[in-house]
Amino acid sequence: MEKITDKVLTGERALFQTRGLQIVGCTFADGESPLKESADIDISRTLFDWKYPIWYSRNVAVRDSRLTVNARAGIWYTRDISLENCSIEAPKTFRRSNNIRISDCDMPNAEETLWACRGVKLERVKAKGDYFAMNTEDAECNALELDGNYSFDGAKNVVITSSRLISKDAFWNSENVTVKDSFISGEYLGWNAKNLTFINCTLESLQGLCYVENLKLVNCKLINTTLAFEYSTVEADIVGSVDSVKNPVSGRIVADGFGEIIMQADEVDVSATEIIIREKN
Repeated sequence: MEKITDKVLTGERALFQTRGLQIVGCTFADGESPLKESADIDISRTLFDWKYPIWYSRNVAVRDSRLTVNARAGIWYTRDISLENCSIEAPKTFRRSNNIRISDCDMPNAEETLWACRGVKLERVKAKGDYFAMNTEDAECNALELDGNYSFDGAKNVVITSSRLISKDAFWNSENVTVKDSFISGEYLGWNAKNLTFINCTLESLQGLCYVENLKLVNCKLINTTLAFEYSTVEADIVGSVDSVKNPVSGRIVADGFGEIIMQADEVDVSATEIIIREKN
């Protein structure tokens, strides 16, 4: 494998269509699309400081490197790429890319990031920014720390574990999402979703979990959560009390107590939902 070490590379498409290259300690300065159409590239201790650095590429590994705020829209239309211990500082990174592995990375400006991607695996990633992972499919996220609204809108086939999301309107329009052992805080959680499951989670949401088809909560806590489940089909086993429930369409909700139950016969079939206060031993 050819190796480039400690170089400053400038100019548009500086390493266009490169194959089988190891890049160590380099800087990509002025010049768009330096690694466009590249393949089989191993990158370490390298700085990307200009737009569109890795587009239409295949089989790329990036370690201990940095994409500055200037490296906007950094990784699009690429497949089989991994990033480990990197700082990804630019917005709009990752679009329409497949088989992405990101571990131990910080993404402080993750606005509109991971859009319409497929085959995504995140491990110990910190991200801040709105519209994270919109329309992404087949994703696994472990130990994700996300601060940003409208996350996972339209996402499909997603599993999230041991994570913390501060996110208004998370999981809107999503399908086949399972969240385990996690904390989520944000208004209007999960509206218009289909097959949305929470297991061993703590959820905090004003008017959350509404308009959901096939909502499941297993051993979950709902804190500061009001007007929950409106127009949802729901099976819920809740630890502790719920502040208020409003007009679920059907299902079974079990909790230790309910602050307020609003069931309006002119809005829903009241008999289609069981609301049960758990018996104390």
